[in-house]
Amino acid sequence: MSQAAVTVEPMSSPADVPQEILDRLRSICRRLPETYEEPAWIGVRWRIRARTVAHVYTPDPARSPVYAEHVVDGSPPTVLTFRTPVDELLGLTAQGFPYFRAPWGHNVAAAILGEHTDWAEIAELITDSYGEMAPKFLVAQIAGPSTYR
Repeated sequence: MSQAAVTVEPMSSPADVPQEILDRLRSICRRLPETYEEPAWIGVRWRIRARTVAHVYTPDPARSPVYAEHVVDGSPPTVLTFRTPVDELLGLTAQGFPYFRAPWGHNVAAAILGEHTDWAEIAELITDSYGEMAPKFLVAQIAGPSTYR
């Protein structure tokens, strides 16, 4: 009995995320108490304790068809996922591009990042995500989203 060779294509790596996007996200996330960065199964994520606050990656639309409609100029999108209060999720994602509801979790939103990105808004959304995931005594240490603008 012969075994066929199986080719496994690599997932997105931190290097697949444009450096300028990583730099901007690092600037935002390092201001959140006790948040740390680590490589994720795809891309990079920022966590508080064992909870993910923000996750950036470049998905392969062929492997994950949910991203096919978000291809930008023929290139895979750079996607940021984050938590948002459930009562704000519908309002955020109803706007359409660059926001959509992630295909998992009850309070997970996603944003397509690029030249169009409003970084002040992204800072506010990541800060809100931190507020959803961090212990309340750490959230109380944040001066507010205007700190990140």
